[in-house]
Amino acid sequence: MGAVGDTDSRDSRQAEPGRLISLLSPVPPTILTLILLFYMSDISAGREISFGVTWVSDLGVSLQFFIDGLSFLFALLISGIGVFITIYAASYLRGHMQLRRFYLYLYLFMIGMLGLVLAGDLMTLFVFWEITTIASYLLIGFNNTSAIARRSALQALLVTTLGGLCLLAGFILLGSLTGSFDMVQVLASGETVRASSLYVPILILILIGSFAKSAQLPFHFWLPNAMAAPTPVSAYLHSATMVKAGIYLLARLHPVLAQTETWEWILTCTGAATAAVAALAALRQTDLKLALAYTTMIALGTLTMFLGSDASAAVAAAITFLIVHSFYKAALFMVVGIIDKQTGTRNMIKLGGLGRVMPITFFTALASALSMAGFPPFLGFIGKELKYEGALAVASEPALVSTAAVFANAVTVTVAGMVALKPFLGKYPHNLPKVHEASPGLWISPLILSFLGLTFGLAPDLVGGGLVEPALTAVLGIPESIDLRLWHGINIPLLMSILTFGLGVTMYLGLRHLRAWLAWDFKHAPTSADLLWDKSLELLRFFAAFQTRILQNGVMRRYLTVIFVTVSIFLSYALLRSGQFPLEYNWPRLNLKEWAALLLTVGGAFMAGTARKPLIAICALGALGVGVALIYLFFGAPDVAITQLLVETLYLVLVAAILPRLPVFSPGRKIRFRPRDALLGGMVGLLVTLSILAVLQTPFDSPTSDFFEQAAVPEAHGRNIVNVILVDFRALDTFGEIIVVFTAAVAAVTLLGHQLRRGPQ
Repeated sequence: MGAVGDTDSRDSRQAEPGRLISLLSPVPPTILTLILLFYMSDISAGREISFGVTWVSDLGVSLQFFIDGLSFLFALLISGIGVFITIYAASYLRGHMQLRRFYLYLYLFMIGMLGLVLAGDLMTLFVFWEITTIASYLLIGFNNTSAIARRSALQALLVTTLGGLCLLAGFILLGSLTGSFDMVQVLASGETVRASSLYVPILILILIGSFAKSAQLPFHFWLPNAMAAPTPVSAYLHSATMVKAGIYLLARLHPVLAQTETWEWILTCTGAATAAVAALAALRQTDLKLALAYTTMIALGTLTMFLGSDASAAVAAAITFLIVHSFYKAALFMVVGIIDKQTGTRNMIKLGGLGRVMPITFFTALASALSMAGFPPFLGFIGKELKYEGALAVASEPALVSTAAVFANAVTVTVAGMVALKPFLGKYPHNLPKVHEASPGLWISPLILSFLGLTFGLAPDLVGGGLVEPALTAVLGIPESIDLRLWHGINIPLLMSILTFGLGVTMYLGLRHLRAWLAWDFKHAPTSADLLWDKSLELLRFFAAFQTRILQNGVMRRYLTVIFVTVSIFLSYALLRSGQFPLEYNWPRLNLKEWAALLLTVGGAFMAGTARKPLIAICALGALGVGVALIYLFFGAPDVAITQLLVETLYLVLVAAILPRLPVFSPGRKIRFRPRDALLGGMVGLLVTLSILAVLQTPFDSPTSDFFEQAAVPEAHGRNIVNVILVDFRALDTFGEIIVVFTAAVAAVTLLGHQLRRGPQ
């Protein structure tokens, strides 16, 4: 994959549109952050906060919100990082014509993420999950004039939506198994879920949704392409929001789905494979933004790998690294955006010597990169040490996890050097225009984030007791404590850190040769996931075109044949599966008028099928309809009979009026008997008759009828139950049917009017 476009600052602009919204943009996330910080002492003390209202009471669904240590941590990251993103975006997109639209999408995404992590009900979580999907589609495709942006947005939408559908199915199964969608009750039902035969289907469905959202193999390919989004969006999506949604779900449902070998092996292997593939891809990149995108995949794979373990050290490492990654990744993405904005390129081969003309940006990049690489005294060093402790604590495959962690961290060290050293050191390229330091609005946000990484590294208790411990307790379901320190003595994790630095520096020094080897290797690889995605879409379009040519070729006879064949197949399957063949039936004795109505119906059907003139066929259909209306009338349904008569009369009048204008039959064409059509019609009629007889012999289940009978007068204030159902209980359905009929009528009138204006051909 090559570099992708960025809307950034290169779109057309006006003179400072949206200046007021730019000034006010940090206010909403700031208020949310302060509110959350107000409850920090309560969360640290182990208290939980819940609030909400009943949503769909009959289905047991509530609009419920729930704050514990885990949801508090994610919500604080979402709102806190959001403050810095909005400040940065105000300067980065200053003067952009669509700035208001950008903030609308950004706030929608922020609301979706906050609702997702604070949801206290599975269905509420799913609703906000899909809000983030829609909002991310709008943000990635913000530059809608770019074909690359549109393709990337659609790809992210389709992949995450397919995962979301699987997630919904998993939630429904989980809710039906536990008897509730309430998060508290679900989290308390771990033993019941793991002992159930539905455990594996639930696990697979939920993992597909999580992996698709967090770009785990084999759904990883959409995330690098999402770099088509503006840089503020990339910084937000990759640090604290969308890609972390799947990680949050894995952590949230850890008490329910973990503690099995299936969970442990799937998450460990998938996370390790994702981190390894992303690491190799990251080393190939010359686009700084793409290189950071692949390191995000490395981080997500690492988090998934650690969440597969039940060991408290592994889970604590995941939570701590989550905080570390949010700080340095948001800062580095913003730094790359500054470089791109000031120089017009993100290609590190074309960059160099910027440290002399952009000292503040260089300092910010260096501080963030040191935290990313895990150098002391930054918080990243503590996170890396915990990762190695957690890797060694994984009971199933400590060697596999430790090896994957060392390799992934070594590549992270290399990429940190690519971002923080390559553009700023060395000679200034002669073909690069003269640049200067960015405005404070651009570098203030990444500078503060890098400073926070240093502060929390020097004083880790600020995040240990208030954020990491409550989240760890929420994930494991039991009280846990953690001691975050810069120095743990000389031990195996420290030796692994030294090995990581050595390997990372070696790869950085030999980056040119390493990139050349990887380019040859990837060139000779059989294919890529992105290419497979394109081929899949092409195959889908080919199949759609093929079935359209076969099934929807514009011939009414073909349409009716397909419909009747499908109906026959399903009715035959239903009858065979039920084993009910109603050959014995107590036929009622019919009087003369009932026989007359029956003969009129049968005769009309026979005449309509054998008529050679259109008008005769239409009149025969009218006679058939009259016969059916008489049957309704004789057996106690006068309102339905009147409706049938009105419809038949109106139909006959309309058809007779337009029939002379339509070439129904070609002059001189001989109409012959069609045995295939007769056989198909007879088969459908026979199967429908047998189905009706089978239904009539089945004991009547009356709860639905009883409900409408009892609710018609007190709730709908009507005694005609049929009318009440249509206009009250099924009002929206009836309204939709009216819209469909009205739309079809408008289309028919338009076509007929067009034909009349053109005149006879």
